[in-house]
Amino acid sequence: QVQLVESGGGSVQAGESLRLSCAASRSTFTRWGWFRQAPGKEREAVGSIYSGGTILYAVSVRGRFTISKDSAKNTLYLQMNSLKPEDTGMYYCAAGLSSAEIDYWGQGTQVTVSS
Repeated sequence: QVQLVESGGGSVQAGESLRLSCAASRSTFTRWGWFRQAPGKEREAVGSIYSGGTILYAVSVRGRFTISKDSAKNTLYLQMNSLKPEDTGMYYCAAGLSSAEIDYWGQGTQVTVSS
């Protein structure tokens, strides 16, 4: 059973930064990334890192968010800079054994950005 545990969420002002962490019971995923869901909206992909090293980001966060991982610690990070109120939502760590599907989800961590 794979477990993904997020941490690092919180409440910040617009323009500030947060770093989310996702601790996993393993790190050999084909796809490992972050999703978010704002109140009343559908869950959306924030970005993912793939086994070949490619990292893809949603257009809305490109240039502000950075995904990285520490394979020795089985941990994925999401560095979020220049946060905006529209970045508010529940952030989920997710992982897939293939590039096209998500097989595992974390429980989520709340990020709230006020103006």
